[in-house]
Amino acid sequence: MAEGDKPLLIKRYASRRLYNTETSDYVTLEDIAGFIRAGREVQIVDLKSGDDLTRQYLLQIIAEHESRGENILPVNVLMDLVRSYMVPGGGMMPQFLQSSFEMLRDSQSKMMENMQVINPMTTLPGFEAMKAQQEAWLKAMTGGFPGGMSGPGREGDGSRPAGSESEELDEIKKQLADLQSKLSKM
Repeated sequence: MAEGDKPLLIKRYASRRLYNTETSDYVTLEDIAGFIRAGREVQIVDLKSGDDLTRQYLLQIIAEHESRGENILPVNVLMDLVRSYMVPGGGMMPQFLQSSFEMLRDSQSKMMENMQVINPMTTLPGFEAMKAQQEAWLKAMTGGFPGGMSGPGREGDGSRPAGSESEELDEIKKQLADLQSKLSKM
């Protein structure tokens, strides 16, 4: 397995300090969030017991961002998550969330591929600048890392035609509705 393919191993010491085994230095939760935004998988383990603490720390990162007013998860979604813990076996929420994020990642990948396809517009003056602007917009919308969303976009800022964002949103809503329909039939 290549170096970039395996998760970055973070060890938690008894003092609760987090140690990056690749760079041999201590890191913070914000550093770990940065690794994840950059597309890196991480694994956090307790040095003494060897227990995997990744889930616990990822939830802590989300809670800290939410408490600072960086609200990404609507209250009704948070309530549904809490309810899913009350259902024996967790219900269907984990599969639904996983499928939703996979669809989102696939859509983002397809959009990036479509932007890179050679077409007659590539000969127009300023096309490369427009393409770079669109890629920057997409990166800003996804929080700068594959598969992640960071917040609402700014319609009309010149980085995209105003109608295309609402069309994409409508398509995502339709895909989610279709997925919900399939899940309810199960």
